[in-house]
Amino acid sequence: MHTTPTQAVVLAGGQGSRLRPYTDDRPKPMVEIPGTGTPIIGHQLSWLAAEGVTDAVVSCGHLAEVLQEWLDSADLPLKVTTVVETEPLGRGGGLKYAAARLPAPDQPWYATNGDIWTRFSLREMAAFHSERDALATLALARPRIPWGAVETDTFGHITDFIESPPSPFLINAGVYVFSAAFTELLPDLGDHERTTFPRLARERRLAGFPLPQGAYWRAIDTAKDLTEAAKELATQRG
Repeated sequence: MHTTPTQAVVLAGGQGSRLRPYTDDRPKPMVEIPGTGTPIIGHQLSWLAAEGVTDAVVSCGHLAEVLQEWLDSADLPLKVTTVVETEPLGRGGGLKYAAARLPAPDQPWYATNGDIWTRFSLREMAAFHSERDALATLALARPRIPWGAVETDTFGHITDFIESPPSPFLINAGVYVFSAAFTELLPDLGDHERTTFPRLARERRLAGFPLPQGAYWRAIDTAKDLTEAAKELATQRG
């Protein structure tokens, strides 16, 4: 019988330099999806709550006070605690620092990057994680390539043009399930994706959960991503 996590960490300290001017006066997770009136982190917290999360720790950094002020004033569907990195700890160090404030350190937990806007079943991902006896499970996305692709035959004739095809590779989607024992494997300083993850992969304790067909996923990195997200949202509502 696996335990579905009820706690999560949101890494929300990014500067979002590629999202300027939107991030001139706010951290990246506080940028609003056009047409929703809600910042990215608001969508994330609603999704986590809908998936059974009752407690979230939000790790702040750049312009932390803007994020904390919004969290204090918003009507949130779950309990939120904030931590602020006084000096950059790296992604792995930031995760470990935030995880220390989780209410149940002996229980599994979710984590998500603060610039991800997605919807899929975290409960299914947690079951997948448990079935594989993994210490960590990454959600895997297959984003569309931003360019048109060209298909050719063996002789070199162009046979077709494909607009924005899906990538042939899966990528780290920035959403995770971690077992309780994973926390102590994180570095105090530095990037877990270069240390902890490769080690677990060698030990076959790192699992990858492909996002279900049709699941919505987008990383909000640029102004174009915001525009595309708003278009997709309008289509879904329509």
